[in-house]
Amino acid sequence: MRLLVLEDQSDLRESVASRLRAQGHAVDEARGLAEAESFVQSYAYDVLLLDRGLPDGDALDALLRWRQTGIVAPALFLTARDSIEDRVDGFAGGADDYLVKPFAMDELVARVGAIGRRGNAIRPSTIRIVDLEIDLARRAARRGGIALPLRPKEFALLQLLAERAGQVVSRQDLLAACWGEDQQPASNAEEVLIAALRRKLGDPPLLRTVRGTGYLLESPDATRA
Repeated sequence: MRLLVLEDQSDLRESVASRLRAQGHAVDEARGLAEAESFVQSYAYDVLLLDRGLPDGDALDALLRWRQTGIVAPALFLTARDSIEDRVDGFAGGADDYLVKPFAMDELVARVGAIGRRGNAIRPSTIRIVDLEIDLARRAARRGGIALPLRPKEFALLQLLAERAGQVVSRQDLLAACWGEDQQPASNAEEVLIAALRRKLGDPPLLRTVRGTGYLLESPDATRA
């Protein structure tokens, strides 16, 4: 998933972003509302993680405005405002979940996963391509009944390719889905990731490079459940 973390406390923002990246998500970091505004107008996010009390305003006001302009990404507030009134205001303003600081990172990861799945109800829970089965909820994959030992970024890449099975995925889309705007992967990171996934998928090959364009997961009979 691609996530946006809006938090002005640099230590907390970086800790949250680092933990979510370790789960295989692409994470963009915003330090204030103006920066967040630029991000949400430029990219489609699976989950927004929003602090409320920011130097340049309240993220609740921004979320209300974004909802009115058609931005429907699920939103999770991360805030020290813990009164019932604050929670009610948050949900009334379009939030999907509310986590009070300080919070446990394990709980944050679980909540992000839950609202990410809930927020995109049309996304299938399982994708099957020939003998490849991808369980999106459990973030696991099997081929020929054998579990594939995928690292988080490898799974993120496989999910992207599988959701667009039969379509060419551009290098730009691959980088955005696996690293995000703020991350600067090594120049050969894309090739290394593709090679590792191709090796783990095994034979007969499913992943094809379309020279000068991107990558294609070939699946004439993909099914989704």
